[in-house]
Amino acid sequence: MKLLVTGGAGFIGSNFVRYILERYSDYTILNLDKLTYAGNLENLSGLESDSRHEFVQGDICDETAVRRILEKGVDAVVNFAAESHVDRSILNSSEFVQTNVVGTLNLLELCRKNGIPRFIQISTDEVYGSLGSSGFFTENSPIAPNSPYAASKASADLLVRSYYRTHGFPGIITRCSNNYGPYQFPEKLIPLLISNAMAGIPLPIYGDGLYVRDWIHVRDHCAAIDAALHHGKNGEIYNVGARQEVPNLDIAHRILDAFGRDSSMIAHVEDRPGHDRRYAIDSSKIETELNWHPTTSFDAGLQETIEWYRRNTQWTDHVRSGAYLTYYDRMYQHRRQTLSER
Repeated sequence: MKLLVTGGAGFIGSNFVRYILERYSDYTILNLDKLTYAGNLENLSGLESDSRHEFVQGDICDETAVRRILEKGVDAVVNFAAESHVDRSILNSSEFVQTNVVGTLNLLELCRKNGIPRFIQISTDEVYGSLGSSGFFTENSPIAPNSPYAASKASADLLVRSYYRTHGFPGIITRCSNNYGPYQFPEKLIPLLISNAMAGIPLPIYGDGLYVRDWIHVRDHCAAIDAALHHGKNGEIYNVGARQEVPNLDIAHRILDAFGRDSSMIAHVEDRPGHDRRYAIDSSKIETELNWHPTTSFDAGLQETIEWYRRNTQWTDHVRSGAYLTYYDRMYQHRRQTLSER
């Protein structure tokens, strides 16, 4: 199988690329990534000499670039490409609409015209909005996004649904809970807290810190996408969660304990606008229909993640300083082929 993975130099995308190449020896991947601040070629370190993986720098909004890839022959598209940080969406929503909505529309239209037989849209549980202290979102729950980021992802989901209903387009949507694991950009909660704890600087926590998320290890998420890719039903939505709800403040305490530091390092900061109190999703559908189940407990996964960041301080230093943007541009210049050169 030949896959086009968009956003494959980002956190989840790069983990998925590694997962597929490790699991399927006869699969090849075209990896299209714009390389914004969160797209990092260092996330793909070790794949430079793997003939099954080809990296192409490009934008999913670029019609010519995407068409040239699809015309080479692709069996499936997995769309990770997205602006994904809520705080950034509050400061500048236009970039989120451009990439998450316009970019997805461009992919859908070109995939439709080229007869691509499978399209997986990677979405988020944030499209459902906020929950109270009980209950779970299902695939039938109404969408009620509360941030520009979530609204842009919900819009993309609706476009995928409309293409299925209107054109019979082979689109599938997966909506996952909060991911954590290696290669996650340290603006996100868990890598931010880990890197701050390592550096001995305060750990910022929004508001009272009692915001609850269902945390899933990125490896389990990749396995769920794999199941949807190979066994999912066109037009369906699959929620992906681990049933491991943890408040943000509790995560901070666990990380501090792992580093032998006390709670005096926690700094409660002003809450962000429209902060959803709780996310929790029911993933019974994918478990029952596609026989997928999460395998990593939060305690084990968090400890594994902490150890990864401890072993990879150079990666963290490069990302936080921005050094990787120039260093890896030079390092990969001889291998990277932009579509404009073809």
